[in-house]
This record gives sequence, structure tokens and C-alpha cells, in this order.
Amino acid sequence: MKRVVEHSITQHDPDFSKALIAWQKQHGRHQLPWQQTRDAYRIWLSEIMLQQTQVTTVIPYYHRFLQHFPHVQSLAAAPVDQVMSLWAGLGYYTRARNLHRCAQAIVQQHAGVFPADVESLSALPGIGLSTAAAIAAFAYGTRAAILDGNVKRVLCRVFGVEGFPGQLAVERQLWQLAAGLLPKRDIEAYTQGLMDLGATVCTRTRPRCEACPMQARCVAYETSRTSELPMRRPKKVTPEKRSVML
Repeated sequence: MKRVVEHSITQHDPDFSKALIAWQKQHGRHQLPWQQTRDAYRIWLSEIMLQQTQVTTVIPYYHRFLQHFPHVQSLAAAPVDQVMSLWAGLGYYTRARNLHRCAQAIVQQHAGVFPADVESLSALPGIGLSTAAAIAAFAYGTRAAILDGNVKRVLCRVFGVEGFPGQLAVERQLWQLAAGLLPKRDIEAYTQGLMDLGATVCTRTRPRCEACPMQARCVAYETSRTSELPMRRPKKVTPEKRSVML
């Protein structure tokens, strides 16, 4: 029988963040090129490129962009056709257009300096709340919750969150849960740890539960539901058509 687990979405679980931070420092990724800087421009560039794209694919594009556009001013001043040409092959081309628009907004509205707060960052073209939080955390040490697809999967499994994460009510619950789990310090390691855990251990298929620091507290593992959580998008009900003979 499936166990139904209810969690207070405002509950703070310091053990979760402590375990995640300790795991990230020992087992997480530390040599990615954008991890070697606190430059908000470089961090922003990497976060936009990493949206729905594998790290190994992003790295050469990241280096190529920085060779052509070493700072936000040079990107803002570049013709959009040049930006699109350098982006070719990375996919999701709206990201490239928004990248250029965002660079221009940073130069024109923020004197070339990326804001440190999530609200201002998320108001810029192409930057959602989760991306804004990641930029703020890695560049400025701002304490803010992220909630990308990998993080949704981790939280749904560890805390047994029911429902499709794309539904508004479930997503709202996950945001509140993510905010409640934030540590008071080491926000960079915590944020990177969530990303690393979702990308390398708590994967969509064949999760490596034996290597997970959350195994002992994971509802999905305990109830053998890692293949069920997070829940999939509900199927649309097709109306049944009936003919009436007169």
C-alpha cells in the first residue's frame, strides 16, 4: 500500500540543507568554468545557456561567447545577427534573443551592473525566478530559492509531493517548500548541491539512490516510488462524441 506523506510546506529542515551542503563539498561538481568566478555576467551567461541544455554541450559555447563578448557591454553593442550566429546549434533560440535584449537592458537601465536582488533580476528579459535566484546566489551570496526541473524532481521525491509539478497549486507548494529549506549560510554550496544532486544522482530515469545523501529521508525511496515521482502531466480527457439517430 502506498504511504501518503504530508509535509508542512513552511517547515524548515536544517538537516536537509546540512546534508546537502556536506555532500556537495565532497561529491559535487567544482571544476565547471563558471564556478571559478563571481562575475554576475559570466554566471548569468552560463545559467541562460544551461536552461534545458546539457553541461557538456554548453561549455564550448560558453567559452566562445566570452571570447567574442568578454563583458556585458560588448554583448549589448553586438549586432543581434552575430549573437544568433554564435548561438547556432545550442537550440531554443528565444534564449539568444533574450540574452541580447537583457544585455542591453543591463547597460541602459543598470549602468552595466547586474542587480543583486531576485525581483530586479527576474524583471529582465529571459530571466525567470529560479534563474534570478541562481544568479543572485552565485554572484552575490543572496539567500534565495531555486526551482528548476531538476530541483522539482528532488523535492517531489524526497518529500513525497503529490501532483504534477507543472500545475499551479503543486508548483506553489514546491516554491514554499524550497524557500523553507534554505540554509542561513553556505547558500552557494547549497544551491549548487541541489543542481548537482538533480543532474547527477536524482536523475529522471535510473536514479542512483545508493549514492544519494537524502536516501534515509527520501519518501520516494522508502515507498519504492522513484519511478512515479514526480507525477506526470495528467492526460487530457477527450470528450466522447455520440451520434443520435432521429
